[in-house]
Amino acid sequence: MYAWRSHFVVQADYQHWANEVMFTALDYLQPDVLGSDQGLFYNSIHHTADHILQDSQSWLARLQGEQLSANFKVISIPDWRELRLALRRETRKLQTWLEAQPPEYFDKQITFISSEGKSHTIWVRDALTHLFTHYVHHRGQISAVITRLGAPCPEMDFLYYRREMERLLSELKQSSGEEPPTPGPGAAA
Repeated sequence: MYAWRSHFVVQADYQHWANEVMFTALDYLQPDVLGSDQGLFYNSIHHTADHILQDSQSWLARLQGEQLSANFKVISIPDWRELRLALRRETRKLQTWLEAQPPEYFDKQITFISSEGKSHTIWVRDALTHLFTHYVHHRGQISAVITRLGAPCPEMDFLYYRREMERLLSELKQSSGEEPPTPGPGAAA
């Protein structure tokens, strides 16, 4: 049996890591650029990052059997620093919640009302896959703007995350003299 919980906990950790890489790259840009129209679906970098947050909150509510109303047309957190902090907290909240779920939870289906008011039923693992690929989709849009504006290209691929985790585990091993935990399934070679 596949360990879905472990898979999605790692994916949540990756989302947090990739957001941090993106935030570091965004620090190279002038602050006024973050709110300016950059031709994205949600126009600005700020609005796109806010959408990632609202979407994550909406999906976590759905996964918990609740309904959260979100208005993706408006920015829910206008202060950039507060938005960064809220997105950090949200990805860790999701990760912690996933860690607490029993393995059988990931073989269930959930029913929810979409933002268009329609009822849908979806497997939990498909909902999580959608959420995490949605993060990647919008970070990719932001990354394109970052590089177009002359800042360093943020290397946010999953393999970069795995390599960073392996490096950190190796450093831990060297500093403690103990064997660190073995990286989970899918570790980069």
